[in-house]
Amino acid sequence: MTFSTQDQKALEKKEISLEQAETQIERFRTGFPFAKLTAPATAGNGIKQLNETELVKYIAIFENNIGKHSATKFVPASGAASRMFKDIFKFVTKPTSSKVTEFLAHYKSLAFGNAIEEKAIELNWDISTETTEGLVNIAKIIVQREGLAYGYQPKALIPFHKYDTFSRTALEEHLVEGALYAQDRDGIVNIHFTVSKEHRPALQTLVDKMKPYYEELFVVEFNISFSEQLSHTDTIAVNMDNSPFRDEKGHLLFRPGGHGALIENIANINSDIIFIKNIDNVVPDRLKKETVQFKKALAGYLIRTQNKVFKYLLDLEIDPSPELIQEIDHFCNKQLGIRGNFRSAQEVYEILNRPIRVCGMVKNEGEAGGGPFWCIDSKGAESLQVIESSQIDKNNPIQAEILNEATHFNPVDLICSTKDYKGNRFDLKNYIDYNTGFISYKSKDGQELKQQELPGLWNGAMAYWTTIFIEVPVITFNPVKTVMDLRRTEHI
Repeated sequence: MTFSTQDQKALEKKEISLEQAETQIERFRTGFPFAKLTAPATAGNGIKQLNETELVKYIAIFENNIGKHSATKFVPASGAASRMFKDIFKFVTKPTSSKVTEFLAHYKSLAFGNAIEEKAIELNWDISTETTEGLVNIAKIIVQREGLAYGYQPKALIPFHKYDTFSRTALEEHLVEGALYAQDRDGIVNIHFTVSKEHRPALQTLVDKMKPYYEELFVVEFNISFSEQLSHTDTIAVNMDNSPFRDEKGHLLFRPGGHGALIENIANINSDIIFIKNIDNVVPDRLKKETVQFKKALAGYLIRTQNKVFKYLLDLEIDPSPELIQEIDHFCNKQLGIRGNFRSAQEVYEILNRPIRVCGMVKNEGEAGGGPFWCIDSKGAESLQVIESSQIDKNNPIQAEILNEATHFNPVDLICSTKDYKGNRFDLKNYIDYNTGFISYKSKDGQELKQQELPGLWNGAMAYWTTIFIEVPVITFNPVKTVMDLRRTEHI
């Protein structure tokens, strides 16, 4: 592949090497291999279920040990709310959906119901729920720029929950959650949001306004930081014949590399424990108890596992006896989500000395998306992985049967350790399976194109981590994918 001088300057500006660019183009030609599933991860076979005694035990481990650790709550929050309000946008020009009509007719129950009424008075618009005109005006106020402009804002800034005298945005609910389980050894609640460049000022404004209030309410100190997806994680778009896509000026087109790009943002977090949860998965205060309990329990399980792993690594340095290696081999097979026959000190050392993640898994009740499986990875080892449905060859009857037998779903509920037993941060790029990217089909200015996403953050980007799955209650998973979800019982 030959890139022009103009192309090379564009790549240099993005901090993308020619070798990286050529590899991306080649990937479009060859595609990505499907995952090699060996079995679904199920209760007792890859997924641990905690009884009440164990739940209390691991919560206690967390509470008794968090004072020895630093912690950060990491929240991917760069997503715009445009897709969340897609049906409302459509209703403005074609008010025929009975589902949207029902939703708009009950706008007063929403966290932004009062804001709709205030904006209607300001604009002198009729918002009667008895007429089509009134319903359309409500829809316009919700999404359009002359109204509340929610259709152009990030999800983080959308009011999600209504309380007696106030409402909270998704971002504020994460501040509350952070105060309840992510206070570190210094009594500080570290929360890091990944954001888009265009929305960062608005999020900073909200934080500056509300931070003192929540600090006083919970008697904590918040340290809230932001980062953006790094430019060099963008990928080149191509035409359908795999030649580089160019705009009307002949410039290369770059597309965001997907949430897998955030592995580099996580790598920059200097904390012992990192809680990861998506921006839209929050509940009002009345339902937070189980979320907090299981966050603490998962973190307690991580601390216990980490202590065991670190002790084994130190023991290996002192006396890597055959008996110790055999004991570690058993531990790896039974406790660390990787199956093998490890017989040398070097083998068990490499298996132990990796980043660790404990992932909550919920019983699948029809949600679309990824799930937990036993897989053969690119290095030939059988290990636990989070696999997206797009990674599975559904035309292969064996793989399709394994998919159909899956019992659990990935809610993106992770507790991570990214430091080794000597306190040094791992280079997380060394633990990515680069064969797990994804190609999707889009269009620009009426022209079809293909874009490439990096290995997903909780999929291939963490493929070579130590992975532990623990079942969590379905109540801990209540994402707001569309605005209609805010009318669900869990959010009212």
